[in-house]
Amino acid sequence: MPFRLLKQARNPLKGSSSAHRLNQWFKWLSPGLLVKRWLLLSAGGVLLTSLGLAIWTKQTPIFYLLQLIEKVLGQIAKIVPNYISGPIALICGLLLIFWGQNRTLTSITQVLMPPGDEELVDLLLNHRRLNRGPKIVAIGGGTGLSTLLRGLKFYSANITAIVTVADDGGSSGRLRREVGVQPPGDIRNCLAALADEEKLLTELFQYRFQAGNGLVGHSFGNLFLTAMSEITGDLEQACAASSQVLAVRGQVLPATLTDVNLWAELADGRRIEGESRITDAGGKIVKIGCTPAEPPALPAAIEAIKEADYMIVGPGSLYTSVIPNLLVPEIAEAIACQQVPIVYICNIMTQAGETTGYTVSDHIRAIDRAVGKPLFSAVLVQKDSPSGQALVRYARENSHPVFLDREAVRDLGSWIIQSNVMDEDEHTGFIRHNPHRLAQVLMKWYEQDK
Repeated sequence: MPFRLLKQARNPLKGSSSAHRLNQWFKWLSPGLLVKRWLLLSAGGVLLTSLGLAIWTKQTPIFYLLQLIEKVLGQIAKIVPNYISGPIALICGLLLIFWGQNRTLTSITQVLMPPGDEELVDLLLNHRRLNRGPKIVAIGGGTGLSTLLRGLKFYSANITAIVTVADDGGSSGRLRREVGVQPPGDIRNCLAALADEEKLLTELFQYRFQAGNGLVGHSFGNLFLTAMSEITGDLEQACAASSQVLAVRGQVLPATLTDVNLWAELADGRRIEGESRITDAGGKIVKIGCTPAEPPALPAAIEAIKEADYMIVGPGSLYTSVIPNLLVPEIAEAIACQQVPIVYICNIMTQAGETTGYTVSDHIRAIDRAVGKPLFSAVLVQKDSPSGQALVRYARENSHPVFLDREAVRDLGSWIIQSNVMDEDEHTGFIRHNPHRLAQVLMKWYEQDK
């Protein structure tokens, strides 16, 4: 209540530079900032130090000093009544304490704070808000998961991304075959998405070498994580070390530290080995698995699932990004045992070679089969259709909007969340989820469902 009255008192001053500075000062009184208590503690320390000095010196010099102060204050009280002079002295004392503390913090932060226009109090408020956010576990891989994380990091710092390590194509595949490390590509994207300096870091991590013997085609981020894995001993430690270096909000974990290879059985009887070959095979997937058949889960991933307040699956390629995480039996079992809200973000378009002709309920059934039981509290579906230009572009690749079969989805026990969370490139017609709208809708639903 006192803080609310102070806010109301400063409203008439809005619009001037002095009002902005006053506004910043009042922010230091915000609840939960852990500043007011230390200011009061400092003031108590000053009083206790004075008392200790008086006792130690047997009060002799302090006694005469107090007498002098008493005479001075007596003369002041004759001129200015005590009900005026007292509050003025009190306010001046508190302002001096606050000013001294503020200048001390400013001197320290001028050296330690990163360059930028943001004030220290705003950084502290944002830090406290994010640390009080829900414990969110996001499961998936590919570009879909990193897109989701870019939005979620503005609502909570307690994010755990559990990422598939079945990729065997491109730069990741080469490093996997030549160096023997787990594929770093999807983890690289997630680390960049959760970093504070996301734009610069993404450009750096996505940079691909155009020249150099053995370097051509490799991304800097993949080489960075490969080097970290060699230095720290495994991919889990590499992720933890990279998170500290890159100031990542939350953590990124591989689903398993085992060298996993995907395989798929197609409707025409073919058995396809390797994640990168499954989509290219162009058949209808009837069964998917991995070698070894039951890879052990990363203990930290299981712990994160057990402590989660909210879990999100997808978006991403159904059979090569989302389901591979669930082929780790301990992860599937831990998710199935959770009693917290679990939302599936359905892809906007079908994917040729994986989900051709799939409806929303088909996506959900495929995941439920991998887990062994109905999983989702709700499914998030794009509301409006893409433009004609985008539909024509995707139709050339045998890709179409995922049809929402409402009754079938409800029969599976999932609420339907429909919202416009799509970004469409005006020139190319390329479609992606918008990270900020996506996170906003997901967090709004979570707050309502609590």
